Parts: sequence; C-alpha cells; structure tokens
Amino acid sequence: MTIYRLPGLRAMINEISQERNLPKHAVHQALKEALLKGYERYRRSLRPDHSHFEEDHFANFEVELDTEQEGFRILATKTIKETVENPDREIALADVIEVVQDARVGDTVLLDVTPDHQEFGRMAAMQTKQVLAQKLRDQQRRLIQEEFKELEGTVLMGRVLRFERRSVIMAVRSDASQPEVEAELPKWEQLPNDNYRANSTFKVYLKRVKEGPQRGPQLEVSRADAGLVVYLFANEVPEIEDEVVRIVAIAREANPPTHKVGPRTKIAVDTLERDVDPVGACIGARGSRIQAVVNELRGEKIDVIRWSPDPATYIANSLSPAPVEEVRLINPEARIAHVLVAPDKVSQAIGKEGQNVRLATRLTGWKIEVRDSSQYNYEEEDRLAMAALAEPLEEQVAS
Repeated sequence: MTIYRLPGLRAMINEISQERNLPKHAVHQALKEALLKGYERYRRSLRPDHSHFEEDHFANFEVELDTEQEGFRILATKTIKETVENPDREIALADVIEVVQDARVGDTVLLDVTPDHQEFGRMAAMQTKQVLAQKLRDQQRRLIQEEFKELEGTVLMGRVLRFERRSVIMAVRSDASQPEVEAELPKWEQLPNDNYRANSTFKVYLKRVKEGPQRGPQLEVSRADAGLVVYLFANEVPEIEDEVVRIVAIAREANPPTHKVGPRTKIAVDTLERDVDPVGACIGARGSRIQAVVNELRGEKIDVIRWSPDPATYIANSLSPAPVEEVRLINPEARIAHVLVAPDKVSQAIGKEGQNVRLATRLTGWKIEVRDSSQYNYEEEDRLAMAALAEPLEEQVAS
C-alpha cells in the first residue's frame, strides 16, 4: 500500500496533545480530518473546469495515520458494480474479481487511493496547516461537550479570567484532575452584589452546554439560577442531603426589575418526620446554616417557609415575614386567592415594588391578591366570585 511520509509525525502528535490538553486520539482525529481536506483540495485542482464537488462527495473516503512509518494513506470504500458510473464510489467487478475471486456485485471493498504525486503532498501540507488549528478547536469543543454534558444542573467552582462585553469569562473544571476550560457568565446570569475581580472565585451553576461548532466558551454558567440556591442549601443542611427534609418549591428573583429592590428568594420545605422542624433545619443554630448561603449569595434575602398541602396555609406561609389574618380561596379552579392582612401590614405583605407577593405567587402557583382586612367587603367579594364562576357555565350552555 502507498504511504505518504510525514517525518516527525509521532513527535508532532505528542507535542500538540500536551500543548492543548487533548488526548492523542483527539489529535489523531483532527489531523485525519485536516489531511482529508488537503486531499479534497488536490482533487479539485485536477478538475479543468474548477467545478466543486458535492458536500458529501468524499463521505466514503478516510485517512489512515501510520505513526510507526510516520505517514498516512488515503482510503476509499467503494461498491462493486458491473458498470461504473461514479469511480469515486464504485469499482467494476472485473477489476476486483482478479484479486478477490468470491467478490459479488453489491459488495464493498476498501481501496488505497493515495496519490503518488509531489503536488498532492504540497497541497496536503498547505491545507493541513490551514485546517488543523480549526479541527483541533473543534475536537476541544466536542470533548468539552462530552465531558460536561452530564454535569448540567450541577454546581462548579469558577475563577474569573477576563471580561468580554458584558459577560464574565470564567475557568471551571469537571474535577480536580482535569484541566480548566472556559465558561461564560452572561450579564443576566450575574448577581448585582457580586464583585467580579480577576482570579476571584465563585460557585456557579452549570446551566447548559452549548451544542454545535460556534466560537467562544461552550459552557454557560449562572449565579442567578434557582438551582444554585438549592445546591447551597443541600450542601449546608445534612437533612436535605439525607432526604429527611425536602425542598418542595423555590422562587428566586436574583435580578429585580429596578435597583431599588435587592435579590430575594423564597424556598418551601417539608418533611415526613414528625420530630424534625424543616424550617429550623434549614436556618440552623443561631441562623448559621442560612447565613452561610446568604454569604455565598452576597447578602441576598432568603425566606424559608413551611410547605403545606392545604393551599390556604401554604399561601399564608408564603407571604412571610408578613403576618396574615385570613386566606380566602376565591376561585380554586383559576387558583385565585384573597389574602387579608391588617391595614399597617399591607405594604409589608406586598413588598417593595410588589416583590414579596410576586415571589409568593410564583412559589405557590396561586394568584395572590393582598387586601386590607378593615376594608374587605365579604358579601360583595362573594357576589363577584360567584359571578366569575358562573360565566364559564353560561358560555358552555350557550355553545
């Protein structure tokens, strides 16, 4: 079989592998793809009309690297035919039968098609230099995607490298034995109270691994995702790790609409153990456990509330720390509830710019309307509620 020599091939593969933190098989693959591009360029140069091949024209071609002899071959898989129409895909039975006596039409054979021309070597070398860097980047992207795909939804330690536009570029790693790779922390995934200085470290939530060959970091991380809060509590509260206490729901507003309101999270917890206080377990002795979470989130306010299967109780708890006098489930089907509070507690229940009630609504899944108990008209509200419930029935009858 023909071999086109590449002196120093083995040393080149070892050097690239070390410099780019790529396994040798990945460098092999990148080099084979680059050499195949060189072969395509050589073949195009032989066409007098300079027309292009179809995109998949060389799909049945491959490069075989030989590190022992330090060279490579071009191989093509061809189908045996009586009459050949496409010589790049097909070979005549008469040409094969002399070598393989039991060959049949429809079988495939692997053939060495390495050109024995200096012009091919020159073009292959030129194209390899141009393409190899891109192919190596592609290999790195594929390896990152494979390495981190299973880590989506987990928390990593990130180190600030630099800033690009409004994003922070961080270095993360899948474990201590692996090299660092770059991850992007977009502006909308940052916390307003964080100070992203070069080389400062943060816990970040791996939100997604980007697919495809796009440029830039392949990983998108977040400091604003609710998953980060869940992880921090699970890390600080052994009862959550041991599944004695469970997190039922979480609502987080890490980037409020205006700077007048700070980040805030509401988290609902529960337990099946009678002698365990799930809220107390999350707060810890003298607030030590929740304070550790708050410190990691740079002072973010966190309300830990007790989940309840009773919607009224759950809704009342969700508006913590505001005291609630009564919860009225006005329209259970539409999940609308009126929450009655003392006149001087209305603003606290609603929260600055509506943040408290907005988070409680997201946490419970109920539309919560905070009302002043001293001005609440039970009869009028019941009448309006009955009218609202009757409308869908009237529409069904009419239809």
